Amino acid sequence: MRTFDDYRRAFAKGTTPADVVRELFARIRTLNDPAVFIALRPEAELIAEAEALAARKADNLPLYGLPVAVKDNIDVAGLPTTAACAEFAYTPQQDAFAVARLRAAGALIIGKTNLD
Repeated sequence: MRTFDDYRRAFAKGTTPADVVRELFARIRTLNDPAVFIALRPEAELIAEAEALAARKADNLPLYGLPVAVKDNIDVAGLPTTAACAEFAYTPQQDAFAVARLRAAGALIIGKTNLD
């Protein structure tokens, strides 16, 4: 498991946010545990977002490139929110305030995790 400081050191040595996304998805595939993520963003979409992030100035983004998973009772635009109950599922058009703040600070939202 990597810490935020590990990511910062890696970025300082030339690792890109897209590299982090690729590594993360490789680990997710290796683990292959369907109980972890209720929804996972497409890898190609997240790589494109990470590449766009790399074009910005990291100094102004305190969470630059940090991969973040959000619990499934918090809205992420375009991903279903189920609160672990498929009967109550809906797909929000916008992020919850906290998710919007994470993105604005440079975090990469990788998906939604199970609540249990």
